[in-house]
Amino acid sequence: MSNMSETQISAITLGKEKDEFASDEKITITARFSLTGGLRDAFNEKNWTEAYDANDNTIKLKYGIKLEKGGIRKHELGKSVDTYRKASIFWTRNPKLVNPMKERRVWVQVAKNFEPFIALTEEDVQKEFFDFEEKFTFNASELGTGSHKISAEAFASWETHGKKEDPYINKGDAKNQSNEIEISIN
Repeated sequence: MSNMSETQISAITLGKEKDEFASDEKITITARFSLTGGLRDAFNEKNWTEAYDANDNTIKLKYGIKLEKGGIRKHELGKSVDTYRKASIFWTRNPKLVNPMKERRVWVQVAKNFEPFIALTEEDVQKEFFDFEEKFTFNASELGTGSHKISAEAFASWETHGKKEDPYINKGDAKNQSNEIEISIN
């Protein structure tokens, strides 16, 4: 589908447990974002069934996110994420996945951090593959006392999939920067 709308990384939200920390505490920041637009919309049962029939049955989505302390001396906080998710398209007769009107169905298993998930609806498959939540943990002492601004940057990339003459997914990438959140260390 060449009329695929642009794929983007939605606004990255950063969650914090509280606003103020003591310098001997651990801080966990949770980053959430999604891939939205063309790529997500194209990853549907009709397209993945056609892809399976064309022996195109694995999709890798490479992604990463890093958390940074803002200001003049930017530095990374916690362990940055640089990994991938994999969707495996498979043939099934599983009664939970097969509509009783069909005798077979092509469905998807999503591996996140190598752990497999099978969702029961197209929308939930998309959520498993394209919605992200990553936690960053670091010591408050890394920041030092005072008020600090923290932001995150995420990226994702993927290859072309589908029939050579009419791919349903075109190679692409996306990235986005979050708004800053503020925390203070006493």
